[in-house]
Amino acid sequence: MGGSNMHRTIRFCDGIVRRDFLRVGTAGLFGLSLPALLERQARAADKGLSPKDVSLIFLFLHGGLSTIDTWDLKPDAPAEFRGDFKPIDTNVSGIRIGELVPRIARQMDKFSLVRSFRHHNSDHGPADHYMFTGYFPGAGFNPNLNPNNQRPAHGSIIAKKLGPRGSVPPYVCLPKMHPSGGPAYLGAGAAPFVIDADPNSPTFAVPDLLPPVTLAANRLQARKDLLAQVDRFQKSAEVKANAAAGSVSTFQEKAFSLMTSPEAKKAFDIKAEPEKLRDEYGRHSLGQSCLMARRLVEAGVRCVTIDHSNWDTHDNNFATLKRDLLPGLDAALSTLFRDLADRGILDRTLVLVTGEFGRTPRINKNAGRDHWGPAFTVALGGGGIQGGRVVGKSDARAERPAGDPYGPEDLCATMYRLLGIDPEDEFYTPEGRPVKIVNNGRAIQELL
Repeated sequence: MGGSNMHRTIRFCDGIVRRDFLRVGTAGLFGLSLPALLERQARAADKGLSPKDVSLIFLFLHGGLSTIDTWDLKPDAPAEFRGDFKPIDTNVSGIRIGELVPRIARQMDKFSLVRSFRHHNSDHGPADHYMFTGYFPGAGFNPNLNPNNQRPAHGSIIAKKLGPRGSVPPYVCLPKMHPSGGPAYLGAGAAPFVIDADPNSPTFAVPDLLPPVTLAANRLQARKDLLAQVDRFQKSAEVKANAAAGSVSTFQEKAFSLMTSPEAKKAFDIKAEPEKLRDEYGRHSLGQSCLMARRLVEAGVRCVTIDHSNWDTHDNNFATLKRDLLPGLDAALSTLFRDLADRGILDRTLVLVTGEFGRTPRINKNAGRDHWGPAFTVALGGGGIQGGRVVGKSDARAERPAGDPYGPEDLCATMYRLLGIDPEDEFYTPEGRPVKIVNNGRAIQELL
């Protein structure tokens, strides 16, 4: 769970390598330079958008959280199903969750659980795409691409529909971008701003946005002079061919202003946080990413997606959860909910916690649990969600929902309703085909 994990290669069970190394300039894959981002923000502001003032923090536990060991334990099931952990009471009477997340249990009144969640796929790539977009991928889907989106991710839809607040990007991914976190046919204007740096690192700084806080004034001026020299050569070729090329300098100047502004430094300078609070979140990538997410939504970012690996516990599920994974989640998520509430912004910050699926109820021969899409639990809090509730239930062994299930389409319908986005709205593909924002989902009324 330490910062060093951000630099190691993680191989999931499907054989695809997910590298957590820091890729400078990821946004450039979409043509989303900072000046281009600022230009899009200016255009969106001109439209006078006035959505509900709710942001989304999407905590994605990449690989698949074992919800039968955290949110939906089955202590009365046979030993080959129930596992090693016992349920404990929460601060909401009648709701019990896993013993390895005691701090989260004390925040149960701030979030709710949907225990009757499911979808029909148990492969990483397609299931990831399904949970990130609300659409199951069709023919030709290639999970090895980065990005691999056939449909736009939640954050891209939010960015496209609601636009930015102030000078911060509407959609940010940290510490990296998940392969299914892209804009698809919405284009570069709806792409995320990717931090591509571990907030837990002692040398944390945001590439392409914020220079180190201690950057000397003479070096800063040198950077500006260099930018001006590059501009001269670029414009000599562009101005004659493009009458609008003069706008480039305007937005590059805005980019420079943002990079050196007190507002930007305040939003992205995690070192400004009290040491005690940073300790409470946890001095690891997950904890400091959650803290950074809180800072960003407080500064006006509409969607922050945290992609945290690796929850793919085929081997030694119980030891890995106990030693490596759940202590960090317990610190990070419990402190996030409490911190948002203490600051009075929980009611305008929707927090979603899920993986691409759950894990098999039956324990395998390696003391692990395998992929399981047919039944798992998602957690949601804040942003208009009623806390301290359990929606639906799974059967006696957590193999299937016991009753009417919910799925990714319904999750999307619920989120967009809370964010003030009409789920019936449509986008158009490059071929001119209309596509609904939500694929016939229904809002989860029990949460609202």
